[in-house]
Amino acid sequence: MDRLLYIAMNGAKHSLLQQAVTTQNLANVSTNAYKAQSSAFRALPVYGAGAPTRTFVVDSTPGADLSSGVIRTTGRPLDVAVQGRGWIAVQDAKGGEAYTRNGSLQIAADGTLVTSNGLTVVGDGGPISVPTDSELTIGKDGSVSVVSNNQFNAITTIGRIKLTNPADTDMVRGDDGLFRQRNGQPAAADAGVNLASSALEASNVSAVDALISLIDQSRFFDMQIKLMQKADENANRAAQVMSLTA
Repeated sequence: MDRLLYIAMNGAKHSLLQQAVTTQNLANVSTNAYKAQSSAFRALPVYGAGAPTRTFVVDSTPGADLSSGVIRTTGRPLDVAVQGRGWIAVQDAKGGEAYTRNGSLQIAADGTLVTSNGLTVVGDGGPISVPTDSELTIGKDGSVSVVSNNQFNAITTIGRIKLTNPADTDMVRGDDGLFRQRNGQPAAADAGVNLASSALEASNVSAVDALISLIDQSRFFDMQIKLMQKADENANRAAQVMSLTA
């Protein structure tokens, strides 16, 4: 009975953790370029004296579905979407390099090109500074150009957004929602990555699939609770039988 109770207890615990991952995905169904988290159960033997038959039921380390979301046109010049594979390089809160596909950009008060979350966009020569009194355009290759209002049709390229394309297996999501290379090193720029102007990538989370998964996980949790109750019932009956034979 204790084996059944042990397995059901761990199954219930990690079922709740899996529900938390699904809930996180569902909460971000409208977040630009959000990549769904994924998780799976696996069995892990318990090591140690006196417990060679015990097995943990654990939720494996969550990964991410890096498939592209739908690209929708916004008409806003500072919106860009990565077409196909690739990432936009940004500076994280600690000043290191991280990667995102959320191309909702804006110009900070000091003229620096930043994301909607205020993260500095990395250019080929560092942060990209946009001159005042100018109209900004972003090209397919990530080049940032300005049209001066003081000189008719005077177009000047002031920088290029760093675009990268590491292997999906090398990318891991941080607690801040940004992705980084598994080895912690900056990724090399890739000229083959293209941007769609005046557009944004939608989340790749399917609300219908997430809701179905949440229902399935809730039922799995209920099953584990019933197994725990059954194990307790069996233990009580066994104790009654032993008391009658004593």
